[in-house]
Amino acid sequence: MAQDIAKIALITGSSRGLGRNTALALAQKGVDVIVTYRSNQAEAENVVSAIAGMGGKAVALQLDTSNTKTFDDFATQIKRSLKDIWQTEQFDFLVNNAGIGVYAPFAETTEEEFDRLMNIHVKGVFFLTQKLLPLIKDGGRIVNISSGLARFALPGYAAYGAMKGAIEVLTRYLAKELGQRQIAVNVVAPGAIETDFAEGAVRDNPEINNFIASQTALGRVGLPDDIGGAIASLLSEDNRWVNAQRIEVSGGMFI
Repeated sequence: MAQDIAKIALITGSSRGLGRNTALALAQKGVDVIVTYRSNQAEAENVVSAIAGMGGKAVALQLDTSNTKTFDDFATQIKRSLKDIWQTEQFDFLVNNAGIGVYAPFAETTEEEFDRLMNIHVKGVFFLTQKLLPLIKDGGRIVNISSGLARFALPGYAAYGAMKGAIEVLTRYLAKELGQRQIAVNVVAPGAIETDFAEGAVRDNPEINNFIASQTALGRVGLPDDIGGAIASLLSEDNRWVNAQRIEVSGGMFI
């Protein structure tokens, strides 16, 4: 029966960090996952194995979200995987998570750094979502990942914060234009999290970690488990009426 068919989520950049945590959090709720990775297939396959261990289905596909020329081939791979593994033609949830961090003062940010951030965080999200729209079910959901840095300003993240600000505006436009298909689109904005993001600065630098904890209402730096579970919750049926919203998951950072 239809209600027994597992929902399927596609999460970009889900071989590690917040994407991996989100994949596992969704799998715990019975959602199957299409995992994408840029270069580390072994890490991605570990996520697939972990989901299989929970009784779910998953597949790992290579994707460089900075290269729009690969999106046609990626969409073909998605169609093939949906047919071969799930015997279906569409998936339910798209989580645009893949990203990188670049720390550079505004005056020192290079055009190369700017373009790399733009290609991954804005252009890639825009055109990958566009390419995958026919494969997303009516009534499905899209979650874009922003950052607390789109709300508050920390020196060194001008380019990154600006890109995430663009994603927040894009999210509202997507919600407006996809509403006729009953597709809800929201943005989740994590605060500082202990991962290998930006070379693990928040996780590995005690001075940075302690400063952020001192500026967070709940008194500590965020952990991946704080974010993956929040995204999984947002994609639950209980939150089907949440749409076009920016949801910051930062423990109350810089309030």
